[in-house]
Amino acid sequence: MAKEACELAPVFPHMSGRPVPDDLAIVVSKVSHNYGERKAVDNLSLDVRSGEIFVFLGPNGSGKTTLFRVLSTLIPLESGNVSILGHCLQRETTAIRSKLGVVFQAPSLDKKLTVAENLTHQGRLYGMSGAELSERTQEMLEALGIVERAADLVETLSGGMRRRVELAKGMLHRPQLLLMDEPSTGLDPGARADLWQYLRRVKEDQGVTILLTTHLLEEAERADRIAIMHQGQLVALDTPTALQASVGGDSINIRTEQPAELAQAIRTRFDCEATELDGTVRLEQTEGHQWISRLVEAFPNEIQTITLGKPTLEDVFIDCTGHRYMNAE
Repeated sequence: MAKEACELAPVFPHMSGRPVPDDLAIVVSKVSHNYGERKAVDNLSLDVRSGEIFVFLGPNGSGKTTLFRVLSTLIPLESGNVSILGHCLQRETTAIRSKLGVVFQAPSLDKKLTVAENLTHQGRLYGMSGAELSERTQEMLEALGIVERAADLVETLSGGMRRRVELAKGMLHRPQLLLMDEPSTGLDPGARADLWQYLRRVKEDQGVTILLTTHLLEEAERADRIAIMHQGQLVALDTPTALQASVGGDSINIRTEQPAELAQAIRTRFDCEATELDGTVRLEQTEGHQWISRLVEAFPNEIQTITLGKPTLEDVFIDCTGHRYMNAE
């Protein structure tokens, strides 16, 4: 019945009337969401493939959390179409929820209960009981390295340990799709590395599709594919390597007292693109190391510092939006 419902739903424009392919876990088509007069998500369309780790990357206010709330069925779909695991979001919310694991940015644990008690209550919400629940709880405690803390009250745990328990809750009922909102919030580098090691293992061993939001550029680089969002719109979508390769050259950044004037002088002298951005002059050039000497020789008195780097996700964001990442809100 689920497949029929999806076929009868409004057609996704890029599907040409066909059912949603099995290799797509999520299909988002022309989705918009407003808060009053503010457009949080603006006519967004994308696909998430089954069995991949997919990241929504963007600064605060980019729309990624609103889209997360729509996909996790927390808020209703205002406009557009969404298919999740072969079910239409508009019609089959209950069927979708049974297949989702969700880890929210805000803590959802009961701090006055033990780790094991939190998992037990979560399992019962999904109709689990008896030996099945006990076995599954033990599996998750072992998988996330928290067996020794099972009898401890959650309020006694560190932030990293609490995040492990949150993840254990989300994975307890063996979801096909795991949604995580800013999962690394409050985690130190070691705990963050442990989290990603577990996500990779779940993806490879169980075929779980993982979708998460983050504002951390270095975290997004671990994904299979990244959707970069800015002011409610999708501005780029590809693998981390492909996105960085799209920049078109090495990144050269120059600090100077008069950036607008120096940028114009570079354009005139070398007939190349140079932009002034937040008080610096920025260029993208292949063989960037050769440009360092040219620029310093041409403008020895104007250049205070000059740096060269390979393209990063911030460079991709700048190319797509014209703003530095942390100044984009």
